[in-house]
Amino acid sequence: MPDAVFRTAHRHLARNCPVMRRLTEAVGPCTLEPQSGDPFTVLVRCVIAQQISTKAARSISEKLVAAVGGAPLTPAKIAGLTEACFKECGISGPKRRTLRALAEYVTAHPDLLPGLPDSDDDTIRARLTAITGIGPWTADMFLIFGLGRPDVLAVGDYGIRVAVRNEFRLRKLPDAAQLTRIARPWEPYRTVACWYLWRSLEFAGK
Repeated sequence: MPDAVFRTAHRHLARNCPVMRRLTEAVGPCTLEPQSGDPFTVLVRCVIAQQISTKAARSISEKLVAAVGGAPLTPAKIAGLTEACFKECGISGPKRRTLRALAEYVTAHPDLLPGLPDSDDDTIRARLTAITGIGPWTADMFLIFGLGRPDVLAVGDYGIRVAVRNEFRLRKLPDAAQLTRIARPWEPYRTVACWYLWRSLEFAGK
């Protein structure tokens, strides 16, 4: 997303939500950047990142890239890896199966990835979640970090739910419906709001 979008999003969030006004003032300008790399590589990284820390996901992704002989990751390289090699990289059994399913699906549907940038968010979610092992969270992460879409609300992200509970002083973690209601004032910049919520967790830990 261009800097102009971030500036507009910053003003919109601060004007429409008191909690976001406080977060934007505390954190400062949004510095969210889409991941570098081709769509397949980004998708692989999103799969690896499921339910683990950002630091652990980065380490595993680096090991995987080294295991296949360097970037970029390709369906053929993933399909050619042995189970032992996946394990040595620190990739769990379920994620190995997902990565193999992703490689097979992309190979069988060569028009999938090239067509994603021109598709709307819901279409992308539907196409990606048709792949075994890829759910809504992974699709949302791809929309945010792969395509830089500005209005993605990651309702399934545990960190976002924790941050909303903390910042909005809720008694328990919000479910998808409650989170969606809370986030309405953030539209059409819910991606940027999510970034601020993630950053709020860093401040909470200090």
